Amino acid sequence: MQQNQLKKELKEMDFFTEYGDANRYKILEVIGKGSYGVVCAALDTHTGEKVAIKKIQDVFEHMSDAIRILREVKLVRLLRHPDIVEIKRIMLPPSKREFKDLFVVFELMESDLHQVIKANDDLTREHHQFFLYQMLRAMKYMHTANVYHRDLKPKNILANANCKLKVCDFGLARVAFNDTPTTVFWTDYVATRWYRAPELCGSFFSKYTPAIDIWSIGCIFAEVLTGKPLFPGKSVVHQLELITDLIGTPSLETISGVRNDKARKYLSEMRKKKPVPFSQKFPNADPLAVRLLQRLLAFDPKDRPTAEEALADPYFKGLSKIEREPSCQPISKLEFEFERRRVTKEDVRELIYREALEYHPQLLKDYLNGHEGSNFLYPSPVGQFKKQFAYLEENGGRSAPVFPLERKHVSLPRSTVHSNGITPNTQSTSVSYENRQDREADARKAMDVISSKPKPTRPPPRVPSEVLSFPYSKARESCWIRCTI
Repeated sequence: MQQNQLKKELKEMDFFTEYGDANRYKILEVIGKGSYGVVCAALDTHTGEKVAIKKIQDVFEHMSDAIRILREVKLVRLLRHPDIVEIKRIMLPPSKREFKDLFVVFELMESDLHQVIKANDDLTREHHQFFLYQMLRAMKYMHTANVYHRDLKPKNILANANCKLKVCDFGLARVAFNDTPTTVFWTDYVATRWYRAPELCGSFFSKYTPAIDIWSIGCIFAEVLTGKPLFPGKSVVHQLELITDLIGTPSLETISGVRNDKARKYLSEMRKKKPVPFSQKFPNADPLAVRLLQRLLAFDPKDRPTAEEALADPYFKGLSKIEREPSCQPISKLEFEFERRRVTKEDVRELIYREALEYHPQLLKDYLNGHEGSNFLYPSPVGQFKKQFAYLEENGGRSAPVFPLERKHVSLPRSTVHSNGITPNTQSTSVSYENRQDREADARKAMDVISSKPKPTRPPPRVPSEVLSFPYSKARESCWIRCTI
């Protein structure tokens, strides 16, 4: 039984077959499995960096998954910003017409905000401020590109021991184009309940806005302040009960703007509740932080600040600087033309292949000039990895000692300078993946309970990272690596 399990694990470790880019990477360890495949930590032998490689298996088995993967790799490529996770490379398939798997190389992050909150009970006010600042800065960049994330939560905010945060997991994100009907645009929304804006709990308003992400950021920030979720609803109705217990029942003016008859009736008949003072709910927080949080958690989306407005709040005095809070040009419709027509499996395969070419400039140039062949032949790296896998088999699945992973746990330092690089010798070796089983069921229940039912544009220039100095308290953190797609 144990031997069969080991064989199964070793089979999962065999990431590469005829993918030529694999020669560049040396596997360190398989670090986790998610709903879309297996992830390994690896060393980029060209740069000396440690990276996370996600093998997405059987990409085209389900069209909905293939389109989601295409959407996500495209958005991450277009949204190049220090506070958004980066794809370093997509390995080029050996044949654009027959490949089934996709290998995506990400920067390696040590943890996610969920684990940071869970493991640290002594985060300082400086931590709180810097965390919210980075999240809002990412939102400003995304929202000026007309991108709505729609699934923000602590597990989708990656973290490093130097307190750097990066937004990830764009699988549910959408680009808002002015001519797209919102009734069609938002019908598949199934985001996580606890961080879901009230207008998404029953089709309350006729037009969804970037304010749905601002609400989620508010919920995440409240969790950073208290160490526990603010609105852990057990159902959509319970979620609304928890929300109104804190911020009170919405005003008659707000209720009158609700488009859905049953939702409007539900809110009108709800027991009237007065808001709880946020200073009472968050007695130990910075008063300026509490005041901003109250703005972020306004029931009516039009009452919430934009990310740019929130960054200008007095809470960020001395930290916020307009030159390091860039905006992004709106994304061209041409990039998401596939969303506006019926596409076949072969169409999506071609488009994903085209995304992979973005990371291979010379081959992309040949492709655009019509000179690429049907197959690219590479030397096989299978032999290179046989020795690695033999060692893994002999050592119970552990990686070779040539590339040791020095420790399983790291701490946030008491005093550090925030920098771009990963602190040496602090790479963790675990992986965190969320269980998303409640999403679709919740989205459908919501309507039952409350309601009646030219050339492709080039990516924007990369925004350079900056260096910020902050004092940090020691915080005990069990760090995990998380990768997306």
